[in-house]
Amino acid sequence: MNASSLTLTKKTHSCVRLERNGQSLVIDPGGFTEDDAALGADAILVTHEHPDHFDEARLRAALESNPAARVWTLRSVAEQVSAAFPGRVHTVGHGDTFTAAGLEVQVHGELHAVIHPDIPRVTNIGFLVDGSVFHPGDALTVPDHPVDTLMLPVMAPWNKISEVIDYVREVKPRRAIDIHDALLTDLARPVYDRQIGALGGADHGRLAPGDAARL
Repeated sequence: MNASSLTLTKKTHSCVRLERNGQSLVIDPGGFTEDDAALGADAILVTHEHPDHFDEARLRAALESNPAARVWTLRSVAEQVSAAFPGRVHTVGHGDTFTAAGLEVQVHGELHAVIHPDIPRVTNIGFLVDGSVFHPGDALTVPDHPVDTLMLPVMAPWNKISEVIDYVREVKPRRAIDIHDALLTDLARPVYDRQIGALGGADHGRLAPGDAARL
């Protein structure tokens, strides 16, 4: 693991940007996030095909703006963009490891959380970056590796707060930072902050879109 610190910048909803030594990696620049969320990134990781995590126009714009940029994602997303960018879109799955933007990445997980039994589950992967920051996408995947910073999906059609709290307890990160929060109203935020902070067993916080933290 590189000794220099990572900078994490929160974007709207589930999108985050990680930067170190002048290189940047963006995870899940979907349709709820800023138009320029992935522009200038050296690497883009996408957890699954749902439009709040994968926006084809944003992804194409990022690849066109930086000819050196590369994408790592699962097959359902790769199939939609790989033909237009030969050799730049890499398909990965559970157990794979790779280096992106100078950062080591491990892939964990295979399926999206259950939204409703009548809705087929799509594939979903999570990314453990630099052996320390875990973004699970839309699943409560527990990686078989210690996690320092857990990107925590706090509010989604597929979860409830008791599951979110138990997820923090199971992963046991040093800190949890909210993602998947665009649907969470300002009225609800203090309730989530209080309950997750009191019961999760980890330092819990959230960043407004555009805010950054040193990890």
